[in-house]
Amino acid sequence: MPSYLVETYLARGRAGERAARERRARSAAEEQTSTGTSVRFDGAIHIPEDEICFFVFDAGSSRDAALVAQRAGLEPFRVVEAVSSGEEKEMTMKRRFALAPFAAAAGLVVLAAALAAFVTATPARASSVTQWNLNATNALIVTAGQAPTVSMLHLAMVHGAVYDAVNAIDGGYEGYLLTSRLATPFDSQDAAAATAAYRVLLNIVPAQQPVLDAQYAVSLAMIPDGSQKTRGIAVGEAAAAAMIAARTADGRFGPFRFLVGAVPGAWRPVLPGFVNDPTAWVKDVKPFLIDSSSQFRSKGPHELTSPQYAREFNEVKSIGSAVSTTRTADQTNSARYWAEHPPRTWGRIVRAMDVQHGLSTADGARLYAQIYLAGADSAITIWDDKAHWSFWRPITAIREADTDGNAATEADPNWLPLIPNPPYPEHPSGHLGVSGSHVETLRDFFGTDKLAWSDTNTAGLTRSYTRLSDALDEIVDLRVWSGIHFRAADEQSAHIAEQIAKWRKQHYFRPAR
Repeated sequence: MPSYLVETYLARGRAGERAARERRARSAAEEQTSTGTSVRFDGAIHIPEDEICFFVFDAGSSRDAALVAQRAGLEPFRVVEAVSSGEEKEMTMKRRFALAPFAAAAGLVVLAAALAAFVTATPARASSVTQWNLNATNALIVTAGQAPTVSMLHLAMVHGAVYDAVNAIDGGYEGYLLTSRLATPFDSQDAAAATAAYRVLLNIVPAQQPVLDAQYAVSLAMIPDGSQKTRGIAVGEAAAAAMIAARTADGRFGPFRFLVGAVPGAWRPVLPGFVNDPTAWVKDVKPFLIDSSSQFRSKGPHELTSPQYAREFNEVKSIGSAVSTTRTADQTNSARYWAEHPPRTWGRIVRAMDVQHGLSTADGARLYAQIYLAGADSAITIWDDKAHWSFWRPITAIREADTDGNAATEADPNWLPLIPNPPYPEHPSGHLGVSGSHVETLRDFFGTDKLAWSDTNTAGLTRSYTRLSDALDEIVDLRVWSGIHFRAADEQSAHIAEQIAKWRKQHYFRPAR
């Protein structure tokens, strides 16, 4: 069987994490082999200077290697076939060492040499869109530590600009901010995508310039020099400038904080930190696609004295308790798996689908833009809705049930949820806004609900699905299993995300005439 190198991000000084990933890679390869598709894990090559790690698999195809890497939670952004003959190796080394002048400018000679020694010249998946989604996710979520809502806004900025840059060359669909073609169809889409992402990220996280500079140098070094590359860079610059201008003074980082109440049903800060969301200002951010943040207002939580409220109260009290005897082990694992930062989880899943379906640069740019622009508007809408209803969390409701006027509820002053409470009002669910948006966009883009995947999160927990709707239904349930939401908040939030996704489809990303 041929050998494949799976290229992943791994920060320097993380030898322990590398060892853990190797164990998962070996286990995933064995599991895949047991299903009848033979894959063998041969080891890993870490280049700490460039924060890159190659995992080596023997497999029947690059797709088989990518699937195993995704199952192991490696977050692959490139799969390349290893050199199999001396002649190929000599040719590859010549091609790759030719990149060294570019790499040296960013201190990346080690990376160029590693690629020269171990891989062929043509990757199985080399879109700059995929790579820069991973770069952006690491910059915004891993390094900057941005909250899910904030990272969604910034990923929307990055991928809105990337889409405009690539589409200005491809011309297949209506633009987002760039409404006309700025280049010829032969110009470099990868150069345009990398430049747009790089420039927008520099604007958002300027302190990360050294790392971003290095990543940008690698991207450009992979593209042949010439006028097509030069024009692609220029288009990327234009798209980034348009996005930065459009999002200047857009309401980010404002003073708003959620109102703290004291009456029954009103939200107030709770355990573990008694914090009022420092990013509550998301509700005041100008939407990317829809007309206003209140355009898709939810029905709101059930009245405290209603039988519907009592039913949902008793459901979360029982199955969402930290010491629940009605929640199964699988439900607990599901709740803990999805407790990870949602955009990070979905980023891995979408990148895997991108690789598995072999999306072109233009199609990939469109997919990520649709996901993040609609997802950002879901976040803005839901935070506005949270401020409108300002409803208490189950922990407060259950501990203070003797004040709700409902004879069918009973207080438990010591009740705790399975998952720690986030620092903002309960209704509607933020997670379902992100997840619902991703599900609706993926379903529309691929034209089917039957998309199968398996993913391992950063805590080593794995979930597998065969349909998008199965995942969404489970997320509705598991936020109740987690003890942090009433069911109405989850269902209504998923409906908001669906409405926004449909609005996006009706008004944006339409085929060019």
